[in-house]
Amino acid sequence: MKLIEAAKITSDLQLHGYAVLPNFLSKEECRSLVKDYDSPDLYRSTINMERYRFGKGQYKYFSYPLPEFIQSIREQVYSQLVDLANSWMTQLGIEKQFPDLHRDLIEQCHHKNQLRPTPLILKYEIDGHNTLHQDLYGEVFFPFQMVIVLSQFGEDFMGGEFVLVEQVPRAQSKAEVIHLNRGDACIFTTNFKPVKGSKGFYKVNVKHGISRIRSGNRYALGIIFHDAI
Repeated sequence: MKLIEAAKITSDLQLHGYAVLPNFLSKEECRSLVKDYDSPDLYRSTINMERYRFGKGQYKYFSYPLPEFIQSIREQVYSQLVDLANSWMTQLGIEKQFPDLHRDLIEQCHHKNQLRPTPLILKYEIDGHNTLHQDLYGEVFFPFQMVIVLSQFGEDFMGGEFVLVEQVPRAQSKAEVIHLNRGDACIFTTNFKPVKGSKGFYKVNVKHGISRIRSGNRYALGIIFHDAI
């Protein structure tokens, strides 16, 4: 796992609502996670996207206790993002501040009956896709999350770009298409981002999804920092 360049990540998130971390995981780490996709003991549930009209593909939520590697990513990345998360709350006039330690956020989740872990691994085959959505699982949520692509574009799959759509108030929506290679991570807003206007900051709603897989298989690891009901 590669260290985060905090200053650049903060700048990109503030400006664009997302930040790309090239080569966040090594090829070997990616291959190990893909191999573990078929290890049922690691997961609490398997979701078929078509059944719920989420798109076309499959994903699996890890169960507690999380694999040590996943837990480490969750805790370390959270610690790099919590100051910016609190800054966003202040900018938008939201009376919410997040604790310094990830375990204290999880404790807040559990007090609200959000008991189920949310890190997940996703698999898309040909024509697979994910419709625009937000990963909100209860009252408590952290304003950032992370996706790490585990397959190599051009070798393992084609298509499958990561898509963010800003729903700008009183204007047309704005789409951003983000190309990620194996091991690349993208940190992005879970729900909204602050945008500075003439009268201060205002809230812009953001959703994310995955464009259609044109060939091959695409695997990805999702790191969501809050837990689910």
